[in-house]
Amino acid sequence: MYTLNFDTAKFTREYWQKKPIVIKNAFNAFEDPISADELAGLAMEEDISSRIVQTQSQGWNVVQGPFEDFDEYGEDGWQLLVQAVNHWYPESQPLVEAFRFLPDWRFDDLMVSFATPKGGVGPHIDNYDVFIIQGEGERRWQVGDIGNHQQRGGDKNSPLVDDFEPIIDVVLTKGDVLYIPPGFPHCGETLTLALSYSIGFRAPSQQELLTELADSLIDNNLGKQRFTSTEEVANKGQVSQQHQQGMMALLSQLAQDPTQYQTVLGKLLSQNRFELDLNPFEQAISETEVIEAIEDGANIQRIGGLKVLQLEADNQAQLYVNGEVVSVDGIDTDTVTIIANEHFIEQAILSTWRQQPALMILLTQFINQGWYYLSE
Repeated sequence: MYTLNFDTAKFTREYWQKKPIVIKNAFNAFEDPISADELAGLAMEEDISSRIVQTQSQGWNVVQGPFEDFDEYGEDGWQLLVQAVNHWYPESQPLVEAFRFLPDWRFDDLMVSFATPKGGVGPHIDNYDVFIIQGEGERRWQVGDIGNHQQRGGDKNSPLVDDFEPIIDVVLTKGDVLYIPPGFPHCGETLTLALSYSIGFRAPSQQELLTELADSLIDNNLGKQRFTSTEEVANKGQVSQQHQQGMMALLSQLAQDPTQYQTVLGKLLSQNRFELDLNPFEQAISETEVIEAIEDGANIQRIGGLKVLQLEADNQAQLYVNGEVVSVDGIDTDTVTIIANEHFIEQAILSTWRQQPALMILLTQFINQGWYYLSE
């Protein structure tokens, strides 16, 4: 349904994390996967992250959801943004699938916005890659070059930056895509009532990596090796450069040891920033019941936004799901790869799996956790 019209290999080679690009008609005959009314309905839900940004004479005002109604905001000058729509609205998943030429661990969420004329969020810089897909309506986008951009009004807590000289100034229409790497300032202004889709990709920061590593070491009572040296320089209050480097080398050792870092990375990269639409079974079903459902023609579907990752060259038989470690001991590697790669496992495949006890136990566990569900 959603097929990209550009060479993804060339894009990855020439533009990914390097420079922004406008791709006109990136989708043929693009159809909005969600309506404005359906988006408004999601913004009324407590568990779903949403906000309205109002364009005002002195800047922008942000109102956090959930919302009861939208009448007070008028007919122009505001924009509704709803995060992680792919978690809550299954019909949006095919749009996400079009961008799976990039690895799942980088994928953050699908944010959808409904904007009235003159609505926007102001000039800002993101710390992640984003593809902006235009649905109904038209929006003008300006993108500046990477550089030393000051926060608006000198406010260090502001997410906004001062106005910039654009290197891209374009009006997006239905099916167009604008790609913006981290660090490039950008600003959108709505020309007509519009729906837009932002597909974000992010990587962990040093803070996140060190925090996850420290938590893992503490939880598993590891990382107790202390710095030692065979030479002491008697400079009283001074710490020698050799000793500084020796202490930091202890961290480097952890980073070189897969048994130390693989589980840390798997747990971190499979986590989501936003709530998932989890529906665990109140009364657990059994492997027998799952097998019977498969025999009756059932498929198995992954819930929206759930990350199921495997690590290349992992020396442990593990999958990483939603920040948890799941053993796949006794299940062949090809089958594990299918589980990690596919959001939908059809009955024809499942029927060949039902004779494998370890595999049926795993799928039953996933269903009881609310990570997967049986579908027709």
